[in-house]
Formats: sequence, C-alpha cells, structure tokens
Amino acid sequence: MAVEDPQRPVLLALRGLGLGDLLTSVPALRALRRAHPEHHFVLATPAYLGGLLPLIGGVDELLDVSGPGPVPYEESPDVAVNLHGSGPESIQALRRTRPGRLLTHAHHLVPGPDGPAWEPETHERRRWCSLLEWYGIPADPEDLALGDPGPSPLAGGEVIIHPGAAFRARQWPPDRFAQVAAELAGQGHRVVVTGGVTEIALARHVAALAGLPEESVLAGRTNLPELAALTAHAALVVCGDTGMSHLATAVGTPSVILYGPVPPALWGPPPGRPHIALWAGRTGDPHGDRPSEGLLEIGVPEVLDAVRRLRGVGVR
Repeated sequence: MAVEDPQRPVLLALRGLGLGDLLTSVPALRALRRAHPEHHFVLATPAYLGGLLPLIGGVDELLDVSGPGPVPYEESPDVAVNLHGSGPESIQALRRTRPGRLLTHAHHLVPGPDGPAWEPETHERRRWCSLLEWYGIPADPEDLALGDPGPSPLAGGEVIIHPGAAFRARQWPPDRFAQVAAELAGQGHRVVVTGGVTEIALARHVAALAGLPEESVLAGRTNLPELAALTAHAALVVCGDTGMSHLATAVGTPSVILYGPVPPALWGPPPGRPHIALWAGRTGDPHGDRPSEGLLEIGVPEVLDAVRRLRGVGVR
C-alpha cells in the first residue's frame, strides 16, 4: 500500500474481520473518504483482504490487524473510527493510538467517548452508516458496488457453488450442495466449486458427490481479486451466509443465499436486486459447531426453485 505522507493528517479505521465484514463496511469506508478527502486513510484489517482495496477505492494503506486489536499504529491519527464491533476491546485499542478524535459506539465499560448506543437489530450495512451519521457524516448504505475486477480467469457464465462457511452453524450440508450442483450441471450449466485454502477438501467432496470433473474445483486456487473477477462474470452464485454472498452482491451477480441462525434482515442483500435469501425463520447460535436447525429446514427443492425464479428474471 501507499507510504504515509507526513504532511497529511491520518484517518484510521478498524475493521479486523473477514471478507463479508469488509464488504458490508464499504458504504461507511466511502463515506469516510468523502468526509476526509485530505487525509491519509489507513484501514486496519487482515492483510489477506488487501487485494480488494483497489476495487473499493479511497484507502491509502492497509494495516494488518485481525480481531479488535491491538492496533500497532505508531503515529497519533487525527481521526480514528471504530467499525469493528460493540465490545470495549476495539474502543480501547483505538484509544491507545491517541487519536485527535475517536468515532465509536458508546460502551458502558469504557467511559469517555460519546457515541450512539449499539442497536443489535440493525442491519450490518446500516449500522456503520448510522454511526457516521450520528457524527454528522452522510453515508449511503446502498453504496456497495465494487469497481470492475477485470476479466474472469475462466470463460464466464459459470454457476458458482460455494459450500463453506466460517462456522458450521452456517454451513448447509455438503450432500445438499452436491445435489444442487449435479442438477444444474445436468441442465447444461458449467458448475464450479469455490472456497478458501482451508475448504479444499470440502469443495472436492462436494464436486465428487455431484459427479463434477476435478478441474471444476477452484477452492484454494484463486486469490481474492481473481475470485471477484470470477464472481462478476458468473451467471449465478449458490452459497450460505458467508463472505461469498456479499461478494456476489458487491459485483452484481445473482445469488441464492441460505440463511441459518442469523436472519437476512441483519446480514442479507439489499431489496430490489437479483438475490433470493432463503430462511426458515429460526434464529440460533451463529458460532455453533453444527448446522443450525433452521438451516437444515431448507431443502434442495427450495434452492432449485429459487434458481428457477432467478432464471425467470434474466439470470444468464
């Protein structure tokens, strides 16, 4: 990333989370950039997400931070913004950087900083925009679209099956993903199975159950910019409530998203776009070690019906 210009004041934002978390914060990041055009904008986030920053725009430097801190920034920023969460750890981590001004939600264990109360039933995109608006910074929660990621590493027009999730509670059973993949492949679609390096075995298992060729498994073979380009040129994404769902939204590719313990009202795609969120209406522990009961209530026929409905409105 860019080297800091000592003549420019520093704007430091903390979002030490994963892919979906970064993408839901894009409207807030762009609002901060517009409000501080003269600042050197530093985003504290995991280093592996750096490949997407050019597609987001406006960020000058990435500071590798995972979780709520510590935030190893040596100079005192002019403005520090807590886009991480509601706990005291992230507030205290940013206070230790000695910012001129700290923008954060209030927390009863950290006296001092003013800020709005944390509202647990607020959609994640709107949450961070509302935080900024409390401080007088206009933000549009619909400002989600990434820039052009360039040509696809494949031919384009594929159906992406993304079976993984950060927690088992959000992971639909592999055999069900395989049934969907097999049905769509049988209809003549080019189906690929994506995932991170820790999901290679899962992706291979799904592909094998579906009878897909070995080359259809892309898990562990694409970096984030390549995955963004692949997704942007795909025909459809089928996945759970994970970072891939937010990537499909950000690049405008139709998607069928399976929600389990967390309702789409809190993490789902915006209305009026070509995405179908399937949810059984049952909440649960999003960090559980087995698929949530609500997620298991979603069957293969429902997913295939959602695919048909999207095709009816122009899925290529």
